[in-house]
Amino acid sequence: MTRKNPQSSAAPAPYRGAAAELWRWLCTAYLKAGGWRMDGDWPAHLPKMVLVAAPHTSNWDGVNMLAAAGYYRVPLKWMGKKELTEGPFGGVVRWLGCVPVDRSGKGDLVAETAAHMRAAETMVLAVAPEGTRAKSPGWKTGFYYIALAAGVPIVMSVLDYGAKRISIAGSVTPSGNYEADIAAIKAAYAGARGKYNDRVAQ
Repeated sequence: MTRKNPQSSAAPAPYRGAAAELWRWLCTAYLKAGGWRMDGDWPAHLPKMVLVAAPHTSNWDGVNMLAAAGYYRVPLKWMGKKELTEGPFGGVVRWLGCVPVDRSGKGDLVAETAAHMRAAETMVLAVAPEGTRAKSPGWKTGFYYIALAAGVPIVMSVLDYGAKRISIAGSVTPSGNYEADIAAIKAAYAGARGKYNDRVAQ
């Protein structure tokens, strides 16, 4: 089932304390300085979700998505190469929500992530469906099957560099019919421009 957000004032999640409010102020200042506009209320009724952030063509997408999450008062989790959490800045990267992933091909990442989501009381897992900021022939399917196995909705977040707008554009509850569901999900990103638009996956 697909649900769309009406046009809104981009209402955030409920107040989470002084520290989160300070972070929200900093993130809002960053977004305003960059000319970004927020659109769509945060779906506060959903405690767990896979948040699909696209199009992804630059490292700046991650920075802007973290800032948008700060604006919405939402602690994101996102999968990153385990090397990101190593070294002197590893603690900061973990604090920003990175879930270290071993990309050597060992283990079932989809099943492990879905199990982690089922066990959590709340979790917003942000995923770039292309799996890379380089030119990609299309989206990978892992995010869909994580949501399906975990029994959580997929929420669409659009980073449109053309309109300078970051939006929450509705949600889809995975039905198991991948082709139908993915068509509904991708419709939310129609016309959105990436920072490097020649890299946008079709």
